[in-house]
Amino acid sequence: MTNTAHDLEERRFPLGNMSCAGCVRRAETALAAIPGVSDPSVNLATHEARVMISPSVDMEEVRKAMQRAGYPLRVSQIELSLEGMSCASCVRRVEAALQAQPGVLRATVNLATSRAQIEHIAGQGDPLALAAAASAAGYPATVLGDGAEAEDPQMRHHAEAQGLRGALILAAALTLPVFILEMGGHIVPAFHHWLHHQIGMQTLWIIQFVLTTAVLAGPGRRFYTTGLPALMRGAPDMNSLVAIGTLAAWAYSVIATFAPALLPETARAVYFEAAAVIVTLILLGRWLEARAKGRTGAAIARLVGMQPRVARVVREGQMVEISIDDLRAGDIVQLRPGERIPADGTLSSGEAIIDESMITGEPIPVTKHEGAKVIGGTVNGAGAFRMTVSHTGADTVLSQIIRMVESAQGAKLPVQALVDSVTMVFVPVVIGVAVLTVLVWLLFGPDLTFALVAGVSVLIIACPCAMGLATPTSVMVGTGRAAELGVLFRKGTALQLLDKVQIVAFDKTGTLTEGRPILTDLETTPAWSNEDALRLAAAMEQTSEHPIARAILTKAEEQGLSLPEVTGFKSLTGLGVRGQIKGQQVLLGAARLMAQDGVDISPLTDKAQSMAQAGRSPLYLAVDGQLAALLAVADKAKPGARAMIAALKAQGVRVAMISGDAKAAAEAIGQELGIDEIVAEVMPKGKVDALQNLRASGGKLAFVGDGINDAPALAEADVGIAIGTGTDVAVETADVVLISGAPEAVLTALGVSRQTMRNIRQNLFWAFAYNTALIPVAAGVLYPAFGLMLSPMLAAGAMAFSSVCVLSNALRLRYMAPHRLKGTAA
Repeated sequence: MTNTAHDLEERRFPLGNMSCAGCVRRAETALAAIPGVSDPSVNLATHEARVMISPSVDMEEVRKAMQRAGYPLRVSQIELSLEGMSCASCVRRVEAALQAQPGVLRATVNLATSRAQIEHIAGQGDPLALAAAASAAGYPATVLGDGAEAEDPQMRHHAEAQGLRGALILAAALTLPVFILEMGGHIVPAFHHWLHHQIGMQTLWIIQFVLTTAVLAGPGRRFYTTGLPALMRGAPDMNSLVAIGTLAAWAYSVIATFAPALLPETARAVYFEAAAVIVTLILLGRWLEARAKGRTGAAIARLVGMQPRVARVVREGQMVEISIDDLRAGDIVQLRPGERIPADGTLSSGEAIIDESMITGEPIPVTKHEGAKVIGGTVNGAGAFRMTVSHTGADTVLSQIIRMVESAQGAKLPVQALVDSVTMVFVPVVIGVAVLTVLVWLLFGPDLTFALVAGVSVLIIACPCAMGLATPTSVMVGTGRAAELGVLFRKGTALQLLDKVQIVAFDKTGTLTEGRPILTDLETTPAWSNEDALRLAAAMEQTSEHPIARAILTKAEEQGLSLPEVTGFKSLTGLGVRGQIKGQQVLLGAARLMAQDGVDISPLTDKAQSMAQAGRSPLYLAVDGQLAALLAVADKAKPGARAMIAALKAQGVRVAMISGDAKAAAEAIGQELGIDEIVAEVMPKGKVDALQNLRASGGKLAFVGDGINDAPALAEADVGIAIGTGTDVAVETADVVLISGAPEAVLTALGVSRQTMRNIRQNLFWAFAYNTALIPVAAGVLYPAFGLMLSPMLAAGAMAFSSVCVLSNALRLRYMAPHRLKGTAA
């Protein structure tokens, strides 16, 4: 049966043996061939695969398929101690319960020892969740060992770098004597003659053979155990190029040393030093690369590090310190100055000055009073207070942010498609060029040695790693830095699309304005008093969360009015509200609502127009079909909104505003902010039409709204940008979420996109230009005209430098600055 999109779920898992861009396409091809798996995307920077998968797919089959392809799933082990095990049926029940958990590949229960061995995808096995699953099946379980199985990519890269460092030191120690013995003589001829006289040529070659063989079999073994099997499968990768090149140099040298009669006398030379130095230099490059990769995920590590480990909670009247894993909604937590808030909640007593820069990107601390929301991970700068926990664990704002950043970092941008198509055939083409190079120089070159050196140089200098790392490393660093600046890219593709945006359209209320309007005017008809009219209007709005409703309710509260009960209440999107109060039919809303119900508003029309021209939003109140009052609310523009609009225009971006307000009120705000294109009096669905009309005039379009009422418009835009509210960051329809409502966050988002895409283009140019220019040089294209030939050792150094150059360039994005409305985007 064919799976629909609704049947599929997203899964991620780490892969091994990912060494170059060619591995990406081959791993994706292997994943796509598994029934029930679709849309595979593999990230070379994180060594992670992301797929849409049917729940019916057995992950063990996925593991076997990737094992056959040469890119095995990285796995970890968890051991549980079980209670209540009595027979074989207990074993089957526990195994079934454990294997049903996400990420579990295999669960084996030993009845004799009452222990369960669980093999799971690295980073996906939650020890506590597995223990809970076994306990729920009727067999109480505890985790043996520390159970800390959640894989930390930074720790993995650190461990990889440490392993490579050890291999590099050993390889360098073994290679140095080989290099001195062979190359020292060329640099200092007297030393060369002394060596040959004292030791003899044959002995020198044997010493080099022993040391070089140790280098290849020891530190360099990783290239052969991965590269040669890949070559046998017909899917050669970067390791295959290194393996072929170094083995060719080593094998030729072995023949020259132990069976010289097989070679022409003029071709009897050894290249042990080339093989040893190549392995050492490539290990150096891999070590530098692993160190740099560890820094690409620094933003996520910093976000994770913002979560405190313990909290002081009031339990049974006593203050106790517990792990944040044990926090529950409703707990009362005590905070002291300087401490990080352990979870999301509400300030229940005291006052605090809280640094929320890690969430909003804004450096100025925020003063919080009783009833204010506080966010886990932020810092209590001053004041002791208590808070009531509302959200813990995966439900906190910080956890949502981490998930969004991880999702964006794993995304594959459209620009990557070109890279994938090239890298899929890159390594086979390079091998073909190397073979052709050897054949050409055998026919037209000086000797066999010359042909071999040229062929090995071609194999070694080719660098698909740089091409594969060019995009994902920049995306990782760019989106991570953006999160630190209060900009969340929910979809990685938005990073590329935002760079092409030529039109930015804004919602008005809560986006360009404070979103906290106040009631400024109340005009009544002769039959109504101001107090009675306000009482009815406030009663109609008491169930609404709209900013205008809050303005009317606030005014009623200030006057101490008691509000009557409303029945038959109905909210009319974009128009207003209707209901019954003490048997009377009451309408409150825009002129469009009054016209729709045939209410004559002419007695107050002139006043409504003057209010609108002053930038206020007029509302009409009607009772039993008769006009009762005119109310007006005003919402101040956000500080910096005008400067933000000016900065966008200075960058050549068209700016528009789309609002449901009266035309005169919208135009008044637009004039204040310097917006020329204004679309007013539109329903939420009408915003979609307005966006389509704007897009038709040319260019990619971004829409900035509050993420709730503007959901259709956010979905319609090429890039939907939602203004977050600190605790409402999970805006499902937006591509980008601006956690702070500060206008300059829009400029920061554009700046991040442009700098990241510029960085990607630089990386791709370097990677492609490097290979395009240096592969022909390695093949000897300059030799006939200039006598220049690239040695394999220089080729190895250039190859290592290429990947490190790309990674170092991507890491520059860590220092992007937020926009402070002092010029163009940062």
